[in-house]
Amino acid sequence: MSTPRDLLNAAKAEIREVEPQEVGARLDHFTLLDVREPDEYEQGAVAGAVHVPRGQLEFSVEGRLPDKSVPIAVYCAGGVRSAFAAKTLQDLGYADVVSIIGGFNKWKDTGLAWTTPRTMTQDQRVRYHRHVLLPEVGEAGQMKLLDSKVLLLGAGGLGSPAALYLAAAGVGTLGIIDMDVVDSSNLQRQILHNLERVGMRKVESAKLTLTAMNPDLKVITYDTRLGADNILDIIDGYDVILDGTDNFPTRYLVNDAALVKDIPVVHGSIFRFDGQVTVFSPYVGPCYRCMIPEPPPPELAPSCAEAGVLGVLPGIVGSIQAVETIKLLLHLGEPLIGRLLTYDALDQSFRTFKVRRDPSCPACGEDAAPIQIAEYDDLCMPHPVHA
Repeated sequence: MSTPRDLLNAAKAEIREVEPQEVGARLDHFTLLDVREPDEYEQGAVAGAVHVPRGQLEFSVEGRLPDKSVPIAVYCAGGVRSAFAAKTLQDLGYADVVSIIGGFNKWKDTGLAWTTPRTMTQDQRVRYHRHVLLPEVGEAGQMKLLDSKVLLLGAGGLGSPAALYLAAAGVGTLGIIDMDVVDSSNLQRQILHNLERVGMRKVESAKLTLTAMNPDLKVITYDTRLGADNILDIIDGYDVILDGTDNFPTRYLVNDAALVKDIPVVHGSIFRFDGQVTVFSPYVGPCYRCMIPEPPPPELAPSCAEAGVLGVLPGIVGSIQAVETIKLLLHLGEPLIGRLLTYDALDQSFRTFKVRRDPSCPACGEDAAPIQIAEYDDLCMPHPVHA
């Protein structure tokens, strides 16, 4: 019967082992893979190493390291688990794998650089476990979400579901701008609020709901009107803007300011039984002015307060906005840049339309003049700032 020593020798006979100094001298050549347990990794690791515990290797590594042609240097604490891991990687089809002799202990003893990685707390690992299981997210992606800042324009119909899901997902900072108070007519769709908070400032009601959901969350409230005099200061420092406004003056204002600050905007809108979502990525895809160069007449663009809206509809559209926001923050998939997703609740259908960047756009076109941040209230009849 084979002993553990026999199994180790058999594994080492089929892999290549290298000294730590060889890997340390060629860090730009290798992708480092740390196969130790989480408690070992937290005490110190090689900067930039991908961490996949040995017990999860077969299930997780292909999602974390999809390119099987990239040279990989595997290390554990002393060189035993890394030898077995290297053999496993070869069996999985990885073409260039080495195991570091002596592991992380020898790496440190030879004076090579290492660091104490920032990791999640145990409570966070439990809370975000389903995210961490996703190879496309993992602990590194969850940490990035915790470091991210998203600004929500409005704590109304679209802002409510978007804020709830972004807070639950672990986005570390949510800014919320809204100058309204909770009204009983809001409660049909604005699920951040409740009957006991009628008359309360919406930003304060939203903060109470969101911080009760997730203690990791920092909520910054702006109980003010968004205007040309404050928009650049308010949006500065945010990674993504989630637009839940429902009037053209504010949308054009947000578009221009986002171009100035180079911040992507996840745009959503709703009307009766219909909704739409798109992503405006400055100077990468079209901007709002490319899609709608001029606002329609006021009589053709009534607000939800004038035309009505199915209460569930903003929940669907706002949730899609939250998905697009997370995709942008983590660089996942294909965001709706240059595409307009529409939803019809009556026939339960989605359609996607291409939206192209306009070379002659006055805001983002090749020959566009410098952007001037100005008020656009004369463009159309004023509506509330949120859906």
